[in-house]
Parts: sequence; structure tokens; C-alpha cells
Amino acid sequence: MSVGIPRRRFLATGGAASFVTAGQVLLGPVLLGPDGAVAAVRAHGGAPVPAGLFTLGVASGDPSPGGFVLWTRLAPRPVDGGGMPDRAVPVAWQIADDERFRQIRAAGVATARPEHGHAVHVEAGGLRPDREYFYRFRAGPEISPVGRARTAPRPGAGNRRLRFAFASCHNWQDGYFTAYHHLAQEDLAFVAFLGDYIYETVPRTDTVRAHEGTGEPYTLVEYRNRHAQYKTDPALQAAHAAFPWIVTWDDHEVDNNWADEIPQDPDRQPREKFLARRAAAFQAYYEHMPLRRPAVPHGIGMRLHRRLGFGRLAAVHVLDTRQYRSDQPDTLAEAGDPRRTMTGTEQERWLTGGLARSGARWNLLANQVMWASNDRKAGPEQVFDFDNWDGYRVQRRRMLEFFGSGLVSNPVVLTGDRHATWVCDLRPDFDDPASPVVGAEITGTSVSSGGDADPVSFHRTFDPIMAESPHWKYIGNQRGYVVCDVGPDRLLASLRTVDSVWRPDGTTAATAARFQVEAGRPGITVVDRRPAVDAGSRSETAPRRFAVDDDQL
Repeated sequence: MSVGIPRRRFLATGGAASFVTAGQVLLGPVLLGPDGAVAAVRAHGGAPVPAGLFTLGVASGDPSPGGFVLWTRLAPRPVDGGGMPDRAVPVAWQIADDERFRQIRAAGVATARPEHGHAVHVEAGGLRPDREYFYRFRAGPEISPVGRARTAPRPGAGNRRLRFAFASCHNWQDGYFTAYHHLAQEDLAFVAFLGDYIYETVPRTDTVRAHEGTGEPYTLVEYRNRHAQYKTDPALQAAHAAFPWIVTWDDHEVDNNWADEIPQDPDRQPREKFLARRAAAFQAYYEHMPLRRPAVPHGIGMRLHRRLGFGRLAAVHVLDTRQYRSDQPDTLAEAGDPRRTMTGTEQERWLTGGLARSGARWNLLANQVMWASNDRKAGPEQVFDFDNWDGYRVQRRRMLEFFGSGLVSNPVVLTGDRHATWVCDLRPDFDDPASPVVGAEITGTSVSSGGDADPVSFHRTFDPIMAESPHWKYIGNQRGYVVCDVGPDRLLASLRTVDSVWRPDGTTAATAARFQVEAGRPGITVVDRRPAVDAGSRSETAPRRFAVDDDQL
């Protein structure tokens, strides 16, 4: 399929403008010319390859001032093991200034190998900072869709604008990825994806659309098939082709609520069986994401925490809150155990050191699970989900005190996981009204997980709790994503929601609310919002047409 690129000025990092026109791609007969791609094909034997190689689209990721990662995977039968022959295949690639590929800036040949699922990762370099580029691949006689990416501003650049989006939690069975259709039309420097890229749940017949296979994935082939199914979604492909992505995982990429070497159900998954599953999931995750070489898995280990800079304006600190954490506690007393860790000691040192030394005006944490205290029951009794930072209270307090130490410039935590939006002030002690505000957290909603929202039921449950939670500034449960406009003086976040994820076409998107963090003033305020749902005066929504595979609420 061909992924169209919207026409607009691309100004997401405040750099030079360039016009992008859809539908004007001229694809030459041979990438790299006859001496490049053809020679590479001959070196590999020149044997024919199946048709329909680029069913999973293209992607870019982890932008730097000099380049970015390019990704594709050859998969003519995407949910049937890929469908490629058991041999290496050369894949030519090009990067150009323009969508017609008249000004080629970088080119080469990569090798798609069977032991890596015929995935290709190209770490392109030597490009100019803060510039828009176009890229494409060729394998055999076929040419891929065209993707677009933008390099980051150079270190120390005095850029005054950064515009990006963050999203999380797109469950294939719960709904269509309609939010990505709208996200692909935005003007962004990058997309940060905060976890739950796939769901490992069993196929069901009462949901919007069914997972492939016959059960949960456990083997490498099964995880490859599940990732490939998700990658066939046209809206997701369009969003990947439009912008570079900065990705991290949460739990469903492996097993619901897994913690380090402990599965959700240890009585059903013996340790060795789970570790084999974890290694397979890690390998398939890397094969399907635009990640750099340091993220290549080594058995049951894979380094995902990393840091990306965008001039002097912003640093993005990407966290991994699954691989190194202690097992979730069962009680509030256990949650207060000082030995309990969400990140592991090494990653915590990496984070605090990087925050203190970043030199950026804004420090943005790409984070999976919610930091702010989130009581689940109104009244004096407190009920918490200990899979979140509520289960790791001593470390959370230590980190939030560090936020307030004066060593960290404007920390803002960007979070996924919850399938709803929570916008909160961050305090070291959420039970003490006198505890100082030291930062802000924006927990974004899901792309599709939980299906179409039921705002009446949501607000009936959580409005009374919000009245008892002064650090909560906004809550809502419609599906969508968040766009952040960052400047020297403020971060403005816009919650973009879609009207339905239960139909694939004809949806609309709107800004449900906007939130602001002022530089030098910890905390977050609501700038404006659409009228809130009045749970007391509105009737119940219509019964759900589909079951949902995963709804946290």
C-alpha cells in the first residue's frame, strides 16, 4: 500500500520550512543505480523473492542531529511467519531532501536476515540537523512506501519550538486505530510511544476485530505474527511513515503485569518457561521497532532506557519500568518497603544523573505507569493499583524530592497505561496538602484499549475521588493522543480525542482540553476544556456493541 503524506509546512522543531505535497512521488526503476542495488542482489545469488514484500510499511525512529533509524521488514505473509525464504536478502535504501528523490543525501544496502525475521534497521548518519528528509527501500523488484523523518536540532542549538505527540495502548481487538489517522495529519517532530504496542491476549470473537492465532503468543514466531498483525493497520502505518517514533514498552508486549523475571501467573508459567517467553518477546519487539544497536536483545536482556536531546530546549529521558522492577506488592505496608524499586538501582542513577546534567530547559520523561497517587475508591478507605508507582512509594518519594531539589529544570512526566487521561501535580507526599508541588504529570489516554468510552460511568466513579484528590487537575476517558507544544516559557499540551474507535472510517477528532506548565513554576493548570459530563443529569450511554479485551477502568 502507499502511505500518503499530508501537504503542509513542517515546522515542528522551529527549523526551516519545506513544502510537502502528497501524490507526487516519482520512483525510479533502480534504487542506488545499477552499480549499487543490482550488484548487491548478485552478491546474494540473485534468486527471486516473493511478491508483496512491504506489507508492514516503513518507519523511522530515535532522531539525532545527524540522522535517525530507518526500519522495514519483508513479510509477504505477515501473520504466517512472514513468508520469506530462509536466506538473506539485500535491501537498498535512500534518503533524499525531497519526496521525488531528486536530491539523494544518503544511500546504501542493508541485509534482511532470516534469523532477524527479515527486519532491516539502518542507522543513517551524516545528515544536517533539524531538517526534514524522505526515505524509501527496495527489495527485489519492489519499492516501499515513502516515509518522512526529521533530524533533531544540534546540541546547544537555541531552538525555541518543539512540537511532538505521545500515545500508548492500542489494542487490536478493542477498536480500530482511528486516532492514528488524525495524528498523521499533525505537524510534529516525533511521536513518543509509551507502551502496550501489542497485546498478548487470546483471540476473541465478540470484539471489534480478532487477534491472529489460537492463543497467547509464547514463541518467537507467535510474537512475530502478533506484531506483524498490528503493523498491517493502515492508520498505524501512516503515523509511522509520517514521523520518527521514540518507543518504549510496558507489560503487554510480553505478559500482563510482568515484573523483571516474574510473570503475571507464576503458578502457570514456571520460571524457565517465562524467561524463554520473555526472550522471544524481546527479540520480536526489536525486530518490529525502529531502534538503534544498543537495544539489540541479548537473551532476556534488552536496554531500552536512553536519552535524546533537542537542542537546548528539551531532553527526552526514556524509561523502562518493567525489566528491572521488584514484584508488585499486595498491601499498602509492602508498598512502603524501601527496598522496592520500579526502575532498578542502575537505571535510577542513570536517570537522576541525566536529569541533573541535561542542560535542557525542559526535562521530559517518557514513562509507562502513573506516578501521581491514584486512589480507586471514594471515602476514607483507599484502594490502589500497585502495578503503578503507588506500589513503589519510597522510591517515588525519593525521585520527587529530587525533582524539587533545584537540580532538575522543569520536569514533566509523560505517561501511558491507564486508558484514560489524568493530569496531575506531582508532590513528594500526596497525603500532605503542605507537600510542595515539584513537577507535572500528563497521563494520556489510550489509542483504542478499552473501546469506545463511557464518560457517564467514568465520571460517576472518579468525580467523587477527584474531589478528595487535590493534585488531580483533569480526568477523562475518551480515546486519542496528546500533542505537546514546547517553548522556552511554557509547555502547552492538547488532548486530542476521537469520536469512535468502533468504526474504521468517517471519524472526527477534536481538542478535548489543553493544559499548561509554565517554566520555573512546577505544576500544571487547565487552560480550557470542553464541557464536562454531568453524571447526575445524563442518562446512561447505549449498551456496548462490542466486548473489550482490556479495560483498566
